[in-house]
Amino acid sequence: MTLQINPFILVDGTASDAITFYQEALGAELLFKQTVGEGPQNPDSPMTDQEKARIAHSVLLVGETKFFVADQEVGQPLSYGNAITICITADTADEAQQLYDSLKAGGTVDIELAPAYFSPAFGMVTDKYGVCFQIFTKRAQ
Repeated sequence: MTLQINPFILVDGTASDAITFYQEALGAELLFKQTVGEGPQNPDSPMTDQEKARIAHSVLLVGETKFFVADQEVGQPLSYGNAITICITADTADEAQQLYDSLKAGGTVDIELAPAYFSPAFGMVTDKYGVCFQIFTKRAQ
């Protein structure tokens, strides 16, 4: 059996902005994007142009990892928390610093990026979309 696990980031009406943010902050490549309006429509429940513009699904690629970003369905609540974080492993402390600085823009610092006993540079930020990232740097072998 082959399994694949991909992070799926849900936001409330800001997925287009989040996609652009991750393209800039992480160098993400946009592989696919579909709006709600591009999907099947229910003629009994017409949508506004704003609802049609929401992102139904997108696929981004960072390194070898695909992750998804979409807008939550209208009327469905989102619940934020740090029970699940996305860990990004960088080869060097300089790369880690660049990622850390990019992701913290508009967000909050949870743990300052600094050397730790297990990593030359480790830190945590919650970005402006409420997603918690751990930035980890590999030790030199």
